[in-house]
Amino acid sequence: MRVLMIGSGGVGDAAARIAAERDFFELWVVADYDVARAERTVAAVTGRHSGMKGGGARELASATLPRLHGTPGAPGGEGRFVAAQVDASSAEAVTELALAHGATHVFNAVDPKFNIPVFTGARAAGADYLDMAMSLSQRHPEQPFEKVGVMLGDEQFAVAGEWEAEGRLALVGIGVEPGLSDVFARYAADHLFDEIDELGTRDGANLVVHDEQGNDIFAPSFSMWTTIEECLNPPVIWEKERGWFTTAPFSEPEVFDFPAGIGPVECVNVEHEEVLLMPRWVDAKRVTFKYGLGDEFITILKVLNTLGLDRTEPITVKGVQVSPRDVVAAALPDPATIGPRMTGKTCAGLFVTGTGKDGLPRRTYLYHVVDNADTMAGYDAQCVVWQTAINPVVALELLANGTWKGAGVLGPEAFDAVPFLDLLAAPKPAGYGSPWGLEDR
Repeated sequence: MRVLMIGSGGVGDAAARIAAERDFFELWVVADYDVARAERTVAAVTGRHSGMKGGGARELASATLPRLHGTPGAPGGEGRFVAAQVDASSAEAVTELALAHGATHVFNAVDPKFNIPVFTGARAAGADYLDMAMSLSQRHPEQPFEKVGVMLGDEQFAVAGEWEAEGRLALVGIGVEPGLSDVFARYAADHLFDEIDELGTRDGANLVVHDEQGNDIFAPSFSMWTTIEECLNPPVIWEKERGWFTTAPFSEPEVFDFPAGIGPVECVNVEHEEVLLMPRWVDAKRVTFKYGLGDEFITILKVLNTLGLDRTEPITVKGVQVSPRDVVAAALPDPATIGPRMTGKTCAGLFVTGTGKDGLPRRTYLYHVVDNADTMAGYDAQCVVWQTAINPVVALELLANGTWKGAGVLGPEAFDAVPFLDLLAAPKPAGYGSPWGLEDR
């Protein structure tokens, strides 16, 4: 397997660090618009894995690939990693880079606004494709808080037949959310429940970020651009009798008790891909996604919306065209850099209700908890981006060894969940050493 990863921000950087411990691929190209950032990721990986496997792959990359398309890892280091420059907004640039490196898989680790050019570029290169968030939605023009317009992933599912006819796989939504919760949905349907009333993704955390003086500060642990997109768009809900419909942002608040000492967190409806993916492969009466944002975050998002600072359309400021949302994202700390000043845990999971295999009512929370102290110590990556990054790497390994196979545009629910969950939880070096939990309530 030869992987072209587009994007070396927090998640991409963490994915490369995780992948360096595995042996299922021969080349991993780290590509970014800012090639210096890609080079920093490669340098970090080669520094941490100096003298490990992969020297032969580095020699192959150095000997056969044009220098303008990538810089191999430092001599003596983990040589399977190569840095490259790419414009993710250009499908042609993605295709050119994928072909230059003989990429078998294009792994999209950039903001979802770039999904379609990366998705299209991968297909044109004859490569399989993975992403962690699907193509963007558009509100219903007349009733945005009741009816769906263009839904998340619609642009990708529209060409599913072409991908299938070409024998190519586009595995969409394989981060943590969407991603791991979708794997949990498949597992619950196959092994825990005879009938499912609700698949309810519920995510929360007790993370705190401090400044140099130790004071708590506002610093989102994930892409602010993406967070604004999903939190201020109308949330989507799916019901078997009604199909997909929308509500107002931050609707249906509920207090959910998260495990591992995180405790009760108020969660609200947020637009998210799980609701668009799960009903396609898993039989359930209702599918929802709720996230524990907290009062401060919700207030900030509402203010940004009121001031128009959530807009993506450029405005003119002193003769310069700028996107207000891009400015907001640039003004906040880079999520990839806040790990040393962050404490706490993050939890991603799926709360499933219905009838168990024994015919009795069942309520089960399947979850994955990650402590920031652990990911910083083991990978120098903060826990939210690390938890997102580990899942596509696990999926790539299952694809590489032939355990997961498919063609078309498919979500994680389309595959057997057991091999994924076993590989994720198994102790190193056989697995990834990141256990998941199951709690009946």
